[in-house]
Amino acid sequence: MTWRPVFGTDPTVAAVRREAFLRGARAAGPALVATSIWGLVTGVAMIKTGLTTAQALAMTLFVYAGSAQMAALPLIAADAPVWVVLLTATVVNLRFVIFSATLWTYFGRLSLARRLMLGYLTADIGLALFMSRYGNAPDDRRGNTEQVWYLLGTCGATWLSWQPMSIIGILLAGLIPGQWGLEFAAILALLAITVPMFQGRPAVAGCLTAGVVAVLAAALPLKLGLLVAVIAGVSVAMAADVLLERNTEGRAP
Repeated sequence: MTWRPVFGTDPTVAAVRREAFLRGARAAGPALVATSIWGLVTGVAMIKTGLTTAQALAMTLFVYAGSAQMAALPLIAADAPVWVVLLTATVVNLRFVIFSATLWTYFGRLSLARRLMLGYLTADIGLALFMSRYGNAPDDRRGNTEQVWYLLGTCGATWLSWQPMSIIGILLAGLIPGQWGLEFAAILALLAITVPMFQGRPAVAGCLTAGVVAVLAAALPLKLGLLVAVIAGVSVAMAADVLLERNTEGRAP
């Protein structure tokens, strides 16, 4: 099998692209099982919520944001107003604004089409792996071929593990018994994905706050407890980050 259409015809450039892509895919490997389970459960949940097969397929392919999808589905099932569904999904996905701002310093010079493709593929795991490897890269070395294809490797592997399993969940949802306890498997998968990303006091404070508020606000109508929890968690994390930065500056000589 030839990979020339993927990595290009120039042997030197193709070798750099291929090696970076495979390195990124290998780095994402340990998280792919959890990602696949999360995709399967999300696919099943979309059908169980009442979406048609076509609607669920469109959602998984075009939205491609598991946490936002799972946050929106209970609201759709509860016949919540459209603005509530959209606001909840937007708040849950606000982190992608931060992701985009972070990646702009690396890939801002790329064409709009390439930036849109990277934006669509980029997920939490891929960005975390990318920043752990290239976060300290000097400005004049940012956005090179190796970095572009490493990000494509991590995010491409995540996409390829999510989408097939999500589609399987959509197509086979009617055959999966409720006794299988997929909801619990989804929680474990999500924990396996997100816990390694809890780095720093602001992140921990935000996560703890969101968890406590979610429990306390669980009885709110239209499943608004989740939205309140997300807003509270993000607010606390941002406030903690500002306070930590001020304390650090105050101690500097």
